[in-house]
This record gives sequence, structure tokens and C-alpha cells, in this order.
Amino acid sequence: MAGAEHPVLETHDLTIRFGGHVAVDHVSCAFHAGTLTAIVGPNGAGKTTYFNLVSGQLKATGGRVSLFGEDISALAAPQRTKRGIGRAFQLTNLFPRLTVLENVRLAVQSRAGVGRDLLSMWGKHVELIEKAEHTLHRVGMADKRETIAATLAHGDQRKLEVAILLALEPEVFMFDEPTAGMSVDEVPVVLDLIRHIKQQGDKTILLVEHKMDVVRSLADRIIVLHQGQLVADGAPEAVIASPIVQEAYLGVARA
Repeated sequence: MAGAEHPVLETHDLTIRFGGHVAVDHVSCAFHAGTLTAIVGPNGAGKTTYFNLVSGQLKATGGRVSLFGEDISALAAPQRTKRGIGRAFQLTNLFPRLTVLENVRLAVQSRAGVGRDLLSMWGKHVELIEKAEHTLHRVGMADKRETIAATLAHGDQRKLEVAILLALEPEVFMFDEPTAGMSVDEVPVVLDLIRHIKQQGDKTILLVEHKMDVVRSLADRIIVLHQGQLVADGAPEAVIASPIVQEAYLGVARA
């Protein structure tokens, strides 16, 4: 792996076109371990599309994505996950007919590389379940371990998706509006989990978020996208205070 001084994740002139529309326009950005970068901008700015290009859900028209200095642009999403890119979606991405515990256990199995062959994993079976149970405790869902995922309230589905992401133990955590649809009481649980990941100091975190109070409380750095282009990049205080960013991208009129 690259040293701490080198970026964990980079995009180089990353671009995607849908017909005549350029949704992400030559975005070059580097992300380092131990840093939480918030990606903000108005609706339609290209934030989720940029996430999709990085995680492999979309294939770029141009440019490339590098992980630990290696070009991963040709890899599909599952291969990028195996290399260490973990993604929590704006819309939940669960196995709806499985229980909460089974969803997390599958992620633990995937991380352990044991697949679904019960004979090969028999010796690790108890260990894997215990790890899944521990992850559910972390997100405050141990009491819902036997609940079918499809029957969960939206907020609990979001927490379960974070649990799955934690179980995968990625090097890069990507959160796309992780508190969307959650009640006021549920939001602190997820934010505390993200804060804990950040405090570990060795993970790279990307966060798309509309709520500026969340961004202020978590971000080490903010980048701003507008019409698919990177228009601002810096410390939260400087970016948020920038008049043009406040007016055009955060909806705050200049005095």
C-alpha cells in the first residue's frame, strides 16, 4: 500500500456524458487516509453521479479512478468493493427477504472470504456470527436481529446498511446522504458511527450531505460540485464562508 503521504483514492479528469449532457466534468481530486471530505452542491450538481463513478456503478466516459496508486477504472463495482471501496447508498441496498442478522453476516462472510460453502466455513461459523452480532450492537440494532429487512422502518434500513458497510471493513467509506429519511432521534446514532470511523485515523471517508450542520460537525474538508465541475475545495470554514459558494451552491444570499 502507498504511504500515508500518498492519496488513498484519486480521480483524474473523471468525466461522464449522458447524450449531450456532461454530468461530471473532468473532476480531479485526491483523498487521504484519516480525512473526512464532504461533497456538497445543489441538486443536480453531479454529487451522486461522481460517487457512482468512484464506486463503479457507472462507467466513466473519460478519466480514471486510482486506489492506492493503482488504476481501477476497468473494475466493476464488486471488484472495487473487494479492493477496499465501501459504499452506503442514498437508497437502501439490502437483501429484503433476509433478517437483519443474515444481512450483516453475509457481509462478514464476504470480508472473511469464506463464501457461502457451509462446510468450508464451519470452523469460523460461530466467530462470524459473533462479529455480525457485535456490528449490530454498534448500530443499536441488536434487538432487531431476527427482523426481516423489508419490514424495517426506513431509518432502521439506513442503519442496517451502515452496519453492512462496517462489516465489510473497507479502506474507503462512501456515505451518500446517510441521514436521509431518519427521525431526529435516529440521526445521532449514524453520525456517531461515522465520527468513530474518522477517529480511527486510518480510513478515508467521503460524505455527500445536504445538511450543513452535519457537514460542519464532521468534515475536515469540503469540495463543491456545480454542473458537474469542481468549483471549490478547502477547509470547511473557508468554503462555507465563500460568498459565491453561499450564494450559488448553498442557497444563502450575499449581503
